[in-house]
Amino acid sequence: MKKSYYLLNPGSLSRKDNTLKFSPSTEDGANPAKDRYLPIEGINQLYIFGALDLNTAMLNYVGQQNIALHFFDYYNNYTGSFMPREQLQSGSVKLLQAKTILHKAKRLEIARELIEAAARNMIRNLRYYHNRGKNLQEGINSLSNRAEMLTHSKDIPTLMGIEGQIRQAYYQTFDLILDHKLIFQARTKQPPENELNALISFGNSLCYAECLRAIHQTQLDPTLSFLHEPGYRRFSLALDLAEVFKPLLVDRMIFQLVNRQQINKESFYPDMGGTLLKEAGRDTYLRAWEERLNTTLQHLALKRSVSYRYLLRLECYKIIKAIMKIEPYKAFRLNW
Repeated sequence: MKKSYYLLNPGSLSRKDNTLKFSPSTEDGANPAKDRYLPIEGINQLYIFGALDLNTAMLNYVGQQNIALHFFDYYNNYTGSFMPREQLQSGSVKLLQAKTILHKAKRLEIARELIEAAARNMIRNLRYYHNRGKNLQEGINSLSNRAEMLTHSKDIPTLMGIEGQIRQAYYQTFDLILDHKLIFQARTKQPPENELNALISFGNSLCYAECLRAIHQTQLDPTLSFLHEPGYRRFSLALDLAEVFKPLLVDRMIFQLVNRQQINKESFYPDMGGTLLKEAGRDTYLRAWEERLNTTLQHLALKRSVSYRYLLRLECYKIIKAIMKIEPYKAFRLNW
Protein backbone atom coordinates (compact mmCIF):
# COMPACT_ATOMS: atom_id res chain seq x y z
CA MET A 1 0.00 0.00 0.00
CA LYS A 2 1.30 3.45 -0.90
CA LYS A 3 1.98 5.85 1.97
CA SER A 4 1.95 9.57 2.69
CA TYR A 5 5.28 11.11 3.72
CA TYR A 6 5.67 14.27 5.80
CA LEU A 7 8.79 16.38 5.23
CA LEU A 8 9.10 18.64 8.28
CA ASN A 9 12.66 19.93 7.90
CA PRO A 10 14.12 22.34 5.33
CA GLY A 11 16.36 20.89 2.64
CA SER A 12 16.19 19.73 -0.95
CA LEU A 13 14.23 17.07 -2.78
CA SER A 14 15.54 15.56 -5.99
CA ARG A 15 15.34 12.49 -8.17
CA LYS A 16 17.98 9.86 -7.59
CA ASP A 17 17.67 6.99 -10.09
CA ASN A 18 14.24 5.49 -9.32
CA THR A 19 13.88 7.05 -5.87
CA LEU A 20 13.46 10.51 -4.36
CA LYS A 21 16.35 11.84 -2.31
CA PHE A 22 15.55 14.16 0.57
CA SER A 23 18.59 16.05 1.88
CA PRO A 24 17.73 17.90 5.14
CA SER A 25 19.60 21.09 5.99
CA THR A 26 19.67 23.86 8.58
CA GLU A 27 19.21 27.58 7.99
CA ASP A 28 22.98 28.10 7.65
CA GLY A 29 23.14 25.42 4.96
CA ALA A 30 24.71 22.71 7.10
CA ASN A 31 23.54 19.14 6.64
CA PRO A 32 22.29 17.95 10.08
CA ALA A 33 21.32 14.44 9.07
CA LYS A 34 21.95 11.82 6.44
CA ASP A 35 20.13 11.90 3.13
CA ARG A 36 16.92 9.93 3.11
CA TYR A 37 15.75 7.92 0.10
CA LEU A 38 12.05 7.46 -0.55
CA PRO A 39 11.04 4.51 -2.77
CA ILE A 40 8.91 5.97 -5.54
CA GLU A 41 6.58 2.98 -5.81
CA GLY A 42 5.58 3.37 -2.15
CA ILE A 43 4.61 7.07 -2.24
CA ASN A 44 1.03 8.31 -2.54
CA GLN A 45 1.62 11.97 -1.64
CA LEU A 46 4.12 14.24 0.09
CA TYR A 47 3.26 16.85 2.73
CA ILE A 48 5.93 19.57 2.73
CA PHE A 49 6.25 21.83 5.77
CA GLY A 50 9.87 23.01 5.62
CA ALA A 51 11.52 25.30 3.05
CA LEU A 52 12.41 22.92 0.26
CA ASP A 53 14.47 23.28 -2.91
CA LEU A 54 12.90 21.47 -5.87
CA ASN A 55 13.73 21.08 -9.53
CA THR A 56 11.72 20.35 -12.68
CA ALA A 57 13.29 16.90 -13.14
CA MET A 58 11.90 15.85 -9.78
CA LEU A 59 8.48 17.41 -10.47
CA ASN A 60 8.24 15.73 -13.85
CA TYR A 61 9.12 12.42 -12.24
CA VAL A 62 6.54 12.62 -9.43
CA GLY A 63 3.95 13.79 -11.95
CA GLN A 64 4.58 10.71 -14.07
CA GLN A 65 4.26 8.54 -10.96
CA ASN A 66 0.92 10.16 -9.97
CA ILE A 67 2.28 11.60 -6.71
CA ALA A 68 0.77 14.75 -5.20
CA LEU A 69 2.76 17.37 -3.25
CA HIS A 70 0.99 19.53 -0.65
CA PHE A 71 2.66 22.67 0.71
CA PHE A 72 2.15 24.36 4.09
CA ASP A 73 3.35 27.70 5.42
CA TYR A 74 5.16 28.69 8.60
CA TYR A 75 1.93 28.39 10.65
CA ASN A 76 1.09 24.96 9.16
CA ASN A 77 -1.64 26.45 6.97
CA TYR A 78 -2.23 24.80 3.61
CA THR A 79 -0.93 27.00 0.78
CA GLY A 80 -1.17 24.88 -2.37
CA SER A 81 -0.56 21.60 -4.15
CA PHE A 82 1.32 20.20 -7.09
CA MET A 83 -1.12 17.71 -8.59
CA PRO A 84 -0.18 15.23 -11.32
CA ARG A 85 -2.02 15.30 -14.62
CA GLU A 86 -5.58 14.08 -14.23
CA GLN A 87 -5.75 10.42 -15.18
CA LEU A 88 -9.51 9.96 -14.89
CA GLN A 89 -10.77 12.89 -16.92
CA SER A 90 -14.40 12.77 -18.03
CA GLY A 91 -15.93 15.64 -19.95
CA SER A 92 -19.44 14.25 -19.44
CA VAL A 93 -19.03 14.12 -15.65
CA LYS A 94 -17.70 17.68 -15.53
CA LEU A 95 -20.60 18.91 -17.67
CA LEU A 96 -23.09 17.19 -15.36
CA GLN A 97 -21.29 18.61 -12.32
CA ALA A 98 -21.54 22.13 -13.76
CA LYS A 99 -25.19 21.67 -14.76
CA THR A 100 -26.07 20.47 -11.27
CA ILE A 101 -24.42 23.54 -9.73
CA LEU A 102 -26.27 25.84 -12.14
CA HIS A 103 -29.59 24.16 -11.25
CA LYS A 104 -30.62 25.98 -8.07
CA ALA A 105 -32.78 23.22 -6.56
CA LYS A 106 -30.34 20.40 -7.30
CA ARG A 107 -27.38 22.33 -5.95
CA LEU A 108 -29.32 23.25 -2.81
CA GLU A 109 -30.24 19.60 -2.24
CA ILE A 110 -26.60 18.45 -2.25
CA ALA A 111 -25.39 21.47 -0.26
CA ARG A 112 -28.04 20.88 2.41
CA GLU A 113 -27.07 17.22 2.66
CA LEU A 114 -23.42 18.18 3.20
CA ILE A 115 -24.30 20.50 6.09
CA GLU A 116 -26.85 18.12 7.63
CA ALA A 117 -24.28 15.31 7.65
CA ALA A 118 -21.63 17.62 9.12
CA ALA A 119 -24.06 18.71 11.87
CA ARG A 120 -25.01 15.11 12.67
CA ASN A 121 -21.36 14.12 12.90
CA MET A 122 -20.74 16.99 15.34
CA ILE A 123 -23.73 15.88 17.41
CA ARG A 124 -22.42 12.32 17.34
CA ASN A 125 -19.13 13.55 18.80
CA LEU A 126 -20.97 15.32 21.61
CA ARG A 127 -23.10 12.26 22.38
CA TYR A 128 -19.99 10.09 22.47
CA TYR A 129 -18.45 12.24 25.22
CA HIS A 130 -21.77 12.90 26.95
CA ASN A 131 -22.14 9.13 27.40
CA ARG A 132 -18.68 9.12 28.98
CA GLY A 133 -19.49 11.55 31.75
CA LYS A 134 -19.27 14.98 30.11
CA ASN A 135 -22.36 17.16 30.65
CA LEU A 136 -23.02 18.07 27.03
CA GLN A 137 -26.81 17.81 26.80
CA GLU A 138 -27.23 21.56 26.42
CA GLY A 139 -24.78 21.58 23.53
CA ILE A 140 -26.50 18.58 21.91
CA ASN A 141 -29.88 20.32 22.13
CA SER A 142 -28.43 23.55 20.74
CA LEU A 143 -26.91 21.83 17.72
CA SER A 144 -30.01 19.68 17.13
CA ASN A 145 -32.30 22.72 17.13
CA ARG A 146 -30.12 24.55 14.65
CA ALA A 147 -29.80 21.46 12.46
CA GLU A 148 -33.59 21.29 12.19
CA MET A 149 -33.52 24.76 10.62
CA LEU A 150 -31.59 23.41 7.63
CA THR A 151 -34.70 21.72 6.25
CA HIS A 152 -36.37 25.08 5.67
CA SER A 153 -33.39 26.81 4.05
CA LYS A 154 -34.25 28.26 0.65
CA ASP A 155 -30.80 29.22 -0.60
CA ILE A 156 -27.06 28.65 -0.12
CA PRO A 157 -26.35 31.86 1.88
CA THR A 158 -29.01 30.84 4.43
CA LEU A 159 -27.47 27.38 4.67
CA MET A 160 -24.04 28.86 5.23
CA GLY A 161 -25.42 31.16 7.93
CA ILE A 162 -26.97 28.26 9.82
CA GLU A 163 -23.77 26.24 9.38
CA GLY A 164 -21.85 29.07 11.03
CA GLN A 165 -24.26 29.04 13.99
CA ILE A 166 -23.97 25.26 14.33
CA ARG A 167 -20.19 25.34 14.30
CA GLN A 168 -20.06 28.20 16.81
CA ALA A 169 -22.33 26.30 19.21
CA TYR A 170 -20.20 23.22 18.66
CA TYR A 171 -16.95 25.04 19.46
CA GLN A 172 -18.46 26.26 22.73
CA THR A 173 -18.55 22.66 23.96
CA PHE A 174 -14.83 22.04 23.44
CA ASP A 175 -13.79 23.35 26.88
CA LEU A 176 -16.11 20.82 28.53
CA ILE A 177 -14.92 17.93 26.39
CA LEU A 178 -11.29 18.80 27.13
CA ASP A 179 -11.83 19.59 30.84
CA HIS A 180 -10.24 23.01 30.20
CA LYS A 181 -6.85 21.40 29.51
CA LEU A 182 -6.70 23.73 26.51
CA ILE A 183 -9.05 26.72 26.30
CA PHE A 184 -10.95 27.48 23.11
CA GLN A 185 -12.11 31.10 23.72
CA ALA A 186 -12.91 32.01 20.09
CA ARG A 187 -12.03 30.70 16.62
CA THR A 188 -8.98 32.54 15.30
CA LYS A 189 -6.92 31.84 12.18
CA GLN A 190 -3.83 33.04 10.35
CA PRO A 191 -2.32 33.05 12.87
CA PRO A 192 -4.18 30.96 15.46
CA GLU A 193 -4.03 32.84 18.74
CA ASN A 194 -4.01 29.90 21.15
CA GLU A 195 -3.13 26.23 21.37
CA LEU A 196 -6.52 24.76 20.52
CA ASN A 197 -6.94 27.01 17.50
CA ALA A 198 -3.50 25.93 16.29
CA LEU A 199 -4.58 22.28 16.48
CA ILE A 200 -7.87 22.95 14.68
CA SER A 201 -6.21 24.95 11.90
CA PHE A 202 -3.53 22.32 11.42
CA GLY A 203 -6.06 19.49 11.26
CA ASN A 204 -8.38 21.37 8.92
CA SER A 205 -5.50 22.04 6.52
CA LEU A 206 -4.55 18.36 6.49
CA CYS A 207 -8.17 17.36 5.95
CA TYR A 208 -8.53 19.79 3.04
CA ALA A 209 -5.42 18.40 1.33
CA GLU A 210 -6.57 14.82 1.84
CA CYS A 211 -9.99 15.63 0.38
CA LEU A 212 -8.35 17.27 -2.62
CA ARG A 213 -6.31 14.14 -3.25
CA ALA A 214 -9.45 11.98 -3.05
CA ILE A 215 -11.26 14.20 -5.56
CA HIS A 216 -8.28 14.07 -7.91
CA GLN A 217 -8.55 10.27 -7.93
CA THR A 218 -12.07 10.48 -9.40
CA GLN A 219 -13.64 12.23 -12.41
CA LEU A 220 -14.90 15.22 -10.39
CA ASP A 221 -13.59 18.74 -10.95
CA PRO A 222 -12.27 20.11 -7.61
CA THR A 223 -13.08 23.73 -8.59
CA LEU A 224 -16.82 23.07 -9.03
CA SER A 225 -18.53 22.99 -5.64
CA PHE A 226 -22.05 22.85 -4.26
CA LEU A 227 -21.92 24.44 -0.81
CA HIS A 228 -19.00 26.85 -1.07
CA GLU A 229 -19.21 29.27 -3.94
CA PRO A 230 -16.99 28.21 -6.86
CA GLY A 231 -14.34 30.87 -7.32
CA TYR A 232 -10.78 31.66 -8.19
CA ARG A 233 -7.61 30.28 -6.59
CA ARG A 234 -9.09 27.47 -4.54
CA PHE A 235 -10.41 23.93 -4.89
CA SER A 236 -13.78 24.63 -3.35
CA LEU A 237 -15.16 21.09 -3.73
CA ALA A 238 -12.47 19.97 -1.26
CA LEU A 239 -13.93 22.49 1.20
CA ASP A 240 -17.37 20.94 0.68
CA LEU A 241 -16.09 17.44 1.34
CA ALA A 242 -14.06 18.52 4.36
CA GLU A 243 -17.19 19.84 6.10
CA VAL A 244 -18.49 16.28 6.45
CA PHE A 245 -15.24 14.75 7.65
CA LYS A 246 -13.66 17.38 9.92
CA PRO A 247 -15.72 16.29 12.96
CA LEU A 248 -14.65 12.66 12.45
CA LEU A 249 -11.03 13.08 11.43
CA VAL A 250 -9.88 16.35 12.99
CA ASP A 251 -12.03 17.07 16.04
CA ARG A 252 -12.28 13.53 17.40
CA MET A 253 -8.52 13.13 17.07
CA ILE A 254 -7.83 16.43 18.86
CA PHE A 255 -10.09 15.39 21.75
CA GLN A 256 -8.18 12.12 22.12
CA LEU A 257 -4.72 13.67 21.91
CA VAL A 258 -5.46 16.37 24.48
CA ASN A 259 -7.45 14.23 26.91
CA ARG A 260 -4.70 11.61 26.89
CA GLN A 261 -2.10 14.35 27.48
CA GLN A 262 -0.22 13.37 24.32
CA ILE A 263 -0.42 17.06 23.42
CA ASN A 264 -0.56 19.74 26.13
CA LYS A 265 0.40 23.38 26.68
CA GLU A 266 4.09 22.46 26.66
CA SER A 267 3.65 21.25 23.06
CA PHE A 268 3.35 24.84 21.80
CA TYR A 269 5.28 28.08 21.71
CA PRO A 270 4.16 31.69 20.99
CA ASP A 271 5.40 33.30 17.78
CA MET A 272 4.63 36.67 16.14
CA GLY A 273 1.20 37.05 17.71
CA GLY A 274 0.25 33.43 17.06
CA THR A 275 0.77 29.98 18.52
CA LEU A 276 2.74 27.17 16.92
CA LEU A 277 3.20 23.49 17.60
CA LYS A 278 6.71 22.50 18.57
CA GLU A 279 8.42 19.93 16.42
CA ALA A 280 7.66 17.09 18.85
CA GLY A 281 4.01 18.12 19.07
CA ARG A 282 3.68 18.27 15.31
CA ASP A 283 5.26 14.83 15.01
CA THR A 284 2.76 13.44 17.54
CA TYR A 285 -0.11 15.06 15.67
CA LEU A 286 0.96 13.72 12.26
CA ARG A 287 1.46 10.19 13.58
CA ALA A 288 -2.06 10.28 15.02
CA TRP A 289 -3.39 11.74 11.77
CA GLU A 290 -1.96 8.88 9.69
CA GLU A 291 -3.27 6.36 12.20
CA ARG A 292 -6.71 7.97 12.00
CA LEU A 293 -6.79 7.92 8.18
CA ASN A 294 -5.74 4.27 8.12
CA THR A 295 -8.33 3.22 10.71
CA THR A 296 -10.87 0.88 9.12
CA LEU A 297 -14.59 0.57 9.61
CA GLN A 298 -17.20 -1.80 8.28
CA HIS A 299 -18.89 -0.32 5.21
CA LEU A 300 -22.53 -1.44 5.19
CA ALA A 301 -23.06 -1.12 1.42
CA LEU A 302 -19.76 -2.69 0.37
CA LYS A 303 -19.91 -5.26 3.19
CA ARG A 304 -16.20 -4.99 3.83
CA SER A 305 -13.78 -2.90 5.88
CA VAL A 306 -12.53 0.38 4.39
CA SER A 307 -10.19 3.02 5.76
CA TYR A 308 -11.19 6.61 6.43
CA ARG A 309 -8.81 7.62 3.65
CA TYR A 310 -10.67 5.46 1.15
CA LEU A 311 -13.99 6.63 2.59
CA LEU A 312 -13.19 10.10 1.22
CA ARG A 313 -12.95 8.70 -2.30
CA LEU A 314 -16.19 6.76 -1.83
CA GLU A 315 -17.86 10.05 -0.91
CA CYS A 316 -16.75 11.45 -4.28
CA TYR A 317 -18.28 8.45 -6.04
CA LYS A 318 -21.57 9.13 -4.25
CA ILE A 319 -21.54 12.69 -5.58
CA ILE A 320 -20.89 11.38 -9.10
CA LYS A 321 -23.88 9.02 -8.78
CA ALA A 322 -26.04 11.94 -7.64
CA ILE A 323 -25.15 14.25 -10.53
CA MET A 324 -25.65 11.32 -12.94
CA LYS A 325 -29.09 10.76 -11.36
CA ILE A 326 -28.27 7.18 -10.41
CA GLU A 327 -29.19 7.73 -6.76
CA PRO A 328 -29.67 10.74 -4.43
CA TYR A 329 -26.63 11.93 -2.53
CA LYS A 330 -26.50 10.73 1.07
CA ALA A 331 -23.44 12.05 2.88
CA PHE A 332 -21.54 9.93 5.39
CA ARG A 333 -22.80 9.97 8.96
CA LEU A 334 -20.94 8.52 11.92
CA ASN A 335 -22.94 5.84 13.72
CA TRP A 336 -20.88 5.43 16.90
